[in-house]
Amino acid sequence: MSKHNLSKLDAPTNISNKEKKLSENDFIVSKTDTKGKIIYCNEIFSQIAAYPASELIGSNHNIIRHPDMPRIAFKIAWDLIQDKQEFFGFVKNLRSDGGFYWVFTYITADLDNNGKILSYTSVRRKATQSAIDTISPIYKLLLAAEKTGGMKASAELLGAFLDENKTTYNELIINLQKGV
Repeated sequence: MSKHNLSKLDAPTNISNKEKKLSENDFIVSKTDTKGKIIYCNEIFSQIAAYPASELIGSNHNIIRHPDMPRIAFKIAWDLIQDKQEFFGFVKNLRSDGGFYWVFTYITADLDNNGKILSYTSVRRKATQSAIDTISPIYKLLLAAEKTGGMKASAELLGAFLDENKTTYNELIINLQKGV
């Protein structure tokens, strides 16, 4: 038996500052059921996250949620994809060894012929360093707001930031990835 519980993985608690950088050609793909349980992952996902695919399948996707990520980012993602809209974002993910990796992510709902959500597909690529450098301090502020005032405070702070910069969440993310 491996070091991880095969029925449900627990996130590592030995968080480190060791970053695994994706290459320009890395293309991470995973699919979850409607509850967030991983039902498919490609080999590069397994390699980058440092989990055997057999352990990822059946685990909740939040197994790779890094504690530096504000919960509001995931609320935005879930709200959009459950409404059958696309989500783009920058995510700092947690590896099984406690290290991390940054990705530019795209998530969409997979629909049946009647428009019912069957699953979700997530495709991740390397995030630009300029985007990481810009989004990291924003995430720190959102996380601090969350710790003192909950997700509502984080959402209000994000809304104020977007208003102040005369942009939307999606415009901000796309422009950061483009280096604008």
